[in-house]
Amino acid sequence: MPDQKHDHRPDHRPDHRIAGVYCAAATALNADLTPDLGLFTAHCRQLLDEGCHGIALLGTTGEANSFSSAERRALLEGVLAAGIAPERLLPGTGVTAIPETVDLTRHALTNGVTRVVMLPPFYYKGVSDEGLFRAYAEVIERIADSRLEIVLYHIPQVSGIALSPALVARLIAAFPDTVVGIKDSSGDFKNMEALVAGFPGFSVLAGADPLMLPLLRAGGAGCITATSNIVGGALRTVFDHAGDPARAFDVEAAQARIQAYRALSNSYVQIPTIKAMIGLKTGDGGWTRTRPPLLPLGADERATLAAQYAALG
Repeated sequence: MPDQKHDHRPDHRPDHRIAGVYCAAATALNADLTPDLGLFTAHCRQLLDEGCHGIALLGTTGEANSFSSAERRALLEGVLAAGIAPERLLPGTGVTAIPETVDLTRHALTNGVTRVVMLPPFYYKGVSDEGLFRAYAEVIERIADSRLEIVLYHIPQVSGIALSPALVARLIAAFPDTVVGIKDSSGDFKNMEALVAGFPGFSVLAGADPLMLPLLRAGGAGCITATSNIVGGALRTVFDHAGDPARAFDVEAAQARIQAYRALSNSYVQIPTIKAMIGLKTGDGGWTRTRPPLLPLGADERATLAAQYAALG
């Protein structure tokens, strides 16, 4: 395992099963649009060195739903083969078909990765809480592995499926040792606060970088975010010192940096923009590639982004 500059254990938040700064890692691609395992694993190592507690690979930012099951398994195996410890990984394993979700989750468990982020089945819209409960329950019961810990994934603006507080409550009650957290990417801070207040000890993780600080102050567990591909160190500063009045200046400076880079990442379509920003950060132009239907930024957009990125310092 490569050397890290930070202790990855967020010991000052012992009430949460999963806590910390997790990067929703972008996936590097080769010229033929296959995953570039070498570049991706190097990026994961760098993220850990910069202070991220872990890597949430194969999520929305990672273009997971544009990859086959075989490609997803290969990416996870590649990261592990590169020496990154399984306890620092949070792969996305939720897809539309229950058997495939089961297979991807079992694959993670077989490789020692016990924590996953799980989308609900998202093709059919307008489904009931009962249907969503049965889908998650079917996955958990088929796997039947006490090691498994699931972070639910609430991103209704993309998936078209909302995970209601009532559904979350039912899943926690039925599977208290398995359903241990939620990534809330809705942008609705009141929903996050309600989840924190309603489910003590449940790991509520912000999906938007600027919301981690207020969420921590409300009792939340951390974040799984896209801009941590660029400013993981700033997010770690906020996570470590959010409650320390002596470090208020450092936290405010880090939060300003987070907000500035998040705003820049939203200047264009976010995922291609995040990848272009990683390319600017690393000097590797290969990061600009995306798999259709996502398209890379155009030349004019890249030039403007580069100037704005440089201005942020």
